Amino acid sequence: MEERLIYIDGDYYNKSEAKVSVFDHGFLYGDGIFEGIRAYNGRIFKCKEHIDRLYQGAKAIDLNIPLSKTEMTEALLETCRKNNIKDGYIRLIVSRGIGDLGLSPAKCPKASVVIIADSIVLYPAEMYEKGMKVITASTRRNNPASLDPQIKSLNYLNNILAKIEANRAGVPEAIMLNTMGVVCECTGDNIFIIKDNVIYTPPIYVGALDGITRAVAIELAEKMGYKVIEKEFTLFNLYNADECFFTGTAAEVIGVTEVDGRVIGDGVAGKITRKLMDVFKEYASDQGEPIYS
Repeated sequence: MEERLIYIDGDYYNKSEAKVSVFDHGFLYGDGIFEGIRAYNGRIFKCKEHIDRLYQGAKAIDLNIPLSKTEMTEALLETCRKNNIKDGYIRLIVSRGIGDLGLSPAKCPKASVVIIADSIVLYPAEMYEKGMKVITASTRRNNPASLDPQIKSLNYLNNILAKIEANRAGVPEAIMLNTMGVVCECTGDNIFIIKDNVIYTPPIYVGALDGITRAVAIELAEKMGYKVIEKEFTLFNLYNADECFFTGTAAEVIGVTEVDGRVIGDGVAGKITRKLMDVFKEYASDQGEPIYS
């Protein structure tokens, strides 16, 4: 099998030869942003939305991306073409670039862009059929006043610490609370609960990423006739929900059947969750920026 080709600052390198400098501030300090993007059926799903969020994050951290949005989109498409991607996962990374060992971004004259087009399987297929068991992490979500959750930064240590807890508990994901005990999100997914046919998801300001798949799930659920409310809720509400599901670019839509040993609903992926999973798959199959024209 041929090696994947990795885009780095306008050039392509074999996976085994793709490298960044040890003086890159993305490596040294996690100074940068990224997007995880899916390709379905030869199309980049929600390409514009991912590109827009990338540039908004860059503006928030005062990072000048050396490509226009049009150029960045073409770089994404071309990387997919060079790797014969039809259905896959794209990781788009913009770091502060090469500097010195000091913190100052002023010492980094030009940002660096990396694009990886590959495949990803986040959870086994059986979990989409049966639902998943998860825990609540003791690690609290970063305070939004310190780091805005809308910035998808390269520093994911907060999420990784919670993921370590999930790994030690033998489950695939962990739910994170903020310092007030309000449910925020998971280590890599947004969270929804359903009670009496009403769907709830935490508002962004509590410490949740403004997820693109989250927005799609809200849109599709409302088109299906369900009421969706962005509202704060706690573990009490989660434990007593009729259904629970997660959304994310890699995860898509997946049901949750147990949290901290408490069975959610009937202990199987719920009726509304299953409907939404099916509708999402159908929707994603023909939406997006065509890779091959």
